[in-house]
Amino acid sequence: MIKVSVMYPNGKDVEFNANYYKTKHLPMVVNALGDALKGLELDLGMASRVPGEPAPYVAIAHLKFNDIESFQASFAPHAKTFAADVVNYSNVQGELQISELITF
Repeated sequence: MIKVSVMYPNGKDVEFNANYYKTKHLPMVVNALGDALKGLELDLGMASRVPGEPAPYVAIAHLKFNDIESFQASFAPHAKTFAADVVNYSNVQGELQISELITF
């Protein structure tokens, strides 16, 4: 299983509408990806390891798929739509990382 993490970096002038992201963007993604998507988790940054400092990321979405091929096949047809919606919730682009998911 793999995990695709979309990480939105935090910073001085970063804007992020978590309500829109949770209620509009992610449901659109879930619907578009269909059965290829095996799970979704959302982390909303609260703090960093240094007390009083903001979290390094305002949000991180973790999408789970069986393999890279199923991610690519389900995501590619909708990539432009997903990217075009970013302006509705943030002024920063997410960084994408694909990881092997290992559970203990």
